[in-house]
Amino acid sequence: MTHRLVVLLVALLLTAPVGGLRAQSPQTPALHRALAAARHDTTRVLLMADLSASYRYSRFDSVQWYARKGLELARRIGYVKGEGRCISRLGILMSERGNLPQALRTDLQALQLNEQCNDYEGMARTLNQIGLLYFALEDYRPALSYFFRAKALYDDLHTTDHSQVVSVLTNLGASYEGRGQLDSAALYLNQAYHLTDPARETRWSCWGNPTPYVLRELGLLQASHGHSEKALGFYRRSVKAAAPENDRRSTCRAYQYMSELYHAQQQPDSSIYYARKALAVARSLPFVVGVVRTSSLLAETFAARQQNDSTLKYLRIRLMAEDSLYNPKRIKQLDAIGFAEQQRLRRLEYEQSRFTARLRMYGLLAGVAVLLLIAGLLWRNNRQQHRANARLRVLHQEVTEQKQEITTQRDSLARMLHELKVAQSQLVLHEKMASLGELMAGVAYEIQHPVNQIKTFAGINASLAEELRKELAKVPMSFDDQEYLAEILLNLSQNYAKIVQFGQRADSVVRGMAEYSNSAPGPRQATELNAFVEDYLRLTYHDVRAKNRNFHAALLPRFDPEVGSLPVVRHDLGRVLVSLFSNAFYAVQQRQAQAEEDYVPQVMVSTRAIDGHVEIRVRDNGPGISAEALPNLFNRFFSTKPPEDGPGLGLALSHDLITKGQGGTLTVETQAGEYTEFVISLPIHQPQPAG
Repeated sequence: MTHRLVVLLVALLLTAPVGGLRAQSPQTPALHRALAAARHDTTRVLLMADLSASYRYSRFDSVQWYARKGLELARRIGYVKGEGRCISRLGILMSERGNLPQALRTDLQALQLNEQCNDYEGMARTLNQIGLLYFALEDYRPALSYFFRAKALYDDLHTTDHSQVVSVLTNLGASYEGRGQLDSAALYLNQAYHLTDPARETRWSCWGNPTPYVLRELGLLQASHGHSEKALGFYRRSVKAAAPENDRRSTCRAYQYMSELYHAQQQPDSSIYYARKALAVARSLPFVVGVVRTSSLLAETFAARQQNDSTLKYLRIRLMAEDSLYNPKRIKQLDAIGFAEQQRLRRLEYEQSRFTARLRMYGLLAGVAVLLLIAGLLWRNNRQQHRANARLRVLHQEVTEQKQEITTQRDSLARMLHELKVAQSQLVLHEKMASLGELMAGVAYEIQHPVNQIKTFAGINASLAEELRKELAKVPMSFDDQEYLAEILLNLSQNYAKIVQFGQRADSVVRGMAEYSNSAPGPRQATELNAFVEDYLRLTYHDVRAKNRNFHAALLPRFDPEVGSLPVVRHDLGRVLVSLFSNAFYAVQQRQAQAEEDYVPQVMVSTRAIDGHVEIRVRDNGPGISAEALPNLFNRFFSTKPPEDGPGLGLALSHDLITKGQGGTLTVETQAGEYTEFVISLPIHQPQPAG
């Protein structure tokens, strides 16, 4: 039997630290206090089972005493869960003392009790102990099976007792190490080591801190890779971690591993030193596996030195320990118990599979019966449904024919009503436009004569003032009189300029009124809208530049190719576009005159087809329109320009041409100091005006 026989018997229970000179682990006092304060017998049973576990590596008599006391109380009150846990603790003692068959028998008894009361945590712990028994015999296949079953239970429970999870992970790593699969061993050992990280601030259960056990196995893994110094480092850390926990078993095993490593390195003095320390701790427990391993090493070392007395001494110690551990009769008993357990498991699996098959058969028969019943009901309902459907089809056909006839009549009436409304609105519009045109033509004619007379007499006054200035220049007079007369003549000249300016504006208003009176809708023509808009943009821009050669602006056309052709009154739409483009160029010229740094005049025009309409947007980055002027923007004779720059009829006339002549809308969006954007919306399908 190699040294792997003892590797996981060391961890038969979770390796929980138990301190050097004390007789208990750090978890023991709190358990004693809880036991003294417990009011219910079931709680007392579980606490005694936990107390028994807390003494497992320091005082075996206390393990046995608390386990038996808890077992007696559990059986007296009929508490199956507590009975299973206490029996499981007794199985620990038997395995530690080398009675592996009795330990397996006890663990299997505990497992049945765990299963009976659905104590999944107890089942996981007992499965872990059974796996350690097979591991001690180097039978790794069943050992791994039990360890993985325990791990699956802990994963399902999401247990916070990390000491148990660490124990199972370390046992898996040690099993793979025994099989020579070092990569798998490193995987599970590193997972276990991560769970013992001090930064996690884990509160350990009665099984204590498993760090010494994990460190030992990591050292053994390093030794298997030939990294002796790293292995010794892990062994020393294991001894140090075991001291505050009174984990005498971990201390013994760490010393044993150090002795074996020094023996392999041909350093007999160091090997003997640590082997004697390991043997002293093992015999004080007593820890039979540790006694066998260290006494064998010491006997071999002293035999090599030909120190017969010492060799004989340690051989006697080894033989006494091996007699209890490797007794052939016990090994056969262990095999028989394990075989019986395997037979029981197979029998349970067979019975479970038969039960599952019966359930499936009964379910299938019930399903067939239900399906037959449903089929009968469906057949009956189907016959009735066919009869009802035949009657309904006849009625439906009659209703459909009546509905179609009514729908046709309704659509015809609706179409006639719509045509009448359109014709009526067109007639009213034409009558209003004709009346308005006649009124504005008369007003324009009446205003035109006074305006011309004002301009004529203003010109005569200017000539007379100039002649008077020349005549006065010939007459001698004082300086003060000359200055006074010159001031009077200057005022007359300025008044003349104002009369001319306002006369021109009145003339523009009259012309606008004349144009408005002649703005009756013309014929609609299919027009390629994008090209039409772009042509008017270029023409207006060149016209503005012809008047001001120093003016330049960036033209940004953004046309939607989906717009296509649209029936419009070309002349009216062109007048509106010219008005909007002129306003845009005027606005950017006004902002450019403010000499802003990095300002570039921009005029953007875009088209877009959306929801049965076409939008034409004209946007400039001029000074914008103030909030006060915005409500009156489309009123007649209102203008945002100075009096000398426009008559105020352009936007009002444009609004009427779009809304009344084209059947669309004209709106404005603006932000003072940023931009102004006029939006023309034209319907795609426009009715022809009534004749």
